[in-house]
Amino acid sequence: MLAEVKNVIAVASGKGGVGKSTVASNLAVALSNMGYKVGLLDADVFGPSVPKMFQTEGARPVLRKVEGKDKIVPVEKYGVKNLSIGYFVEPNDALVWRGAMATGAIKQLIGDGDWGELDYLLLDLPPGTSDIHLTVVQTISLTGAVVVSTPQDVALADARKGISMFTGEKINVPVLGLVENMAWFTPAELPDNKYYIFGEGGCKRLAEELNVELLGQIPIVQSIREGGDKGEPSALNPDSVTGKAFAELGEAVVKAVEKRNQDLPPTKVVEITRK
Repeated sequence: MLAEVKNVIAVASGKGGVGKSTVASNLAVALSNMGYKVGLLDADVFGPSVPKMFQTEGARPVLRKVEGKDKIVPVEKYGVKNLSIGYFVEPNDALVWRGAMATGAIKQLIGDGDWGELDYLLLDLPPGTSDIHLTVVQTISLTGAVVVSTPQDVALADARKGISMFTGEKINVPVLGLVENMAWFTPAELPDNKYYIFGEGGCKRLAEELNVELLGQIPIVQSIREGGDKGEPSALNPDSVTGKAFAELGEAVVKAVEKRNQDLPPTKVVEITRK
């Protein structure tokens, strides 16, 4: 599955409300700006945000025959191919599904998506630790995971659990690093000022304690919220403060992936001789 996708990265968080989908969407755009072929799968079945983040809420993916099989054509915008369960339900309708139905939908979006050749496929996972996470790691091989948190202790406690989930024996997925979102507040009229509303350096301390990389720190800036609501990710403007922050995050993720791939043991080639 996903034979043409080079790297699959899970974007996760221990708890909701830390801006995981915002980070995933802007990271996807930042990687696309760098010239990579990028896809984004909205695996947050019960709270799909990607259609809103990309202003594609009215889109309805179509089917295309590929080698005799029906494939779902992703919606493409800003150079990013994306699929979400939000494209198949009405925006105001709540999904009341049991776990098996949710995981089945994720499997279909992964396996039946016509993703084509991609350098990076990002998976915007639901917050917490659930059967959807288990389904994803059992369905496809993940290159690694990026965990998003705010610097406050309440969020860090759950981020610790998220990292533990990925590094545990049952899942065993490398954690590429930690992203500190809402690291500080910078008002537009005082661009050099930093106000640490949720505490200072919490993710940095956790990263050092757990021996993982701190991939980036994203400030609270009004333009990020406005861009998310309008469907225009901040990463589209690489010259802005937030655009630079997401561009730096994209570079850090690429370096982490390259390091991870270099650290993999060489593939053993087994010659099979037919008698």
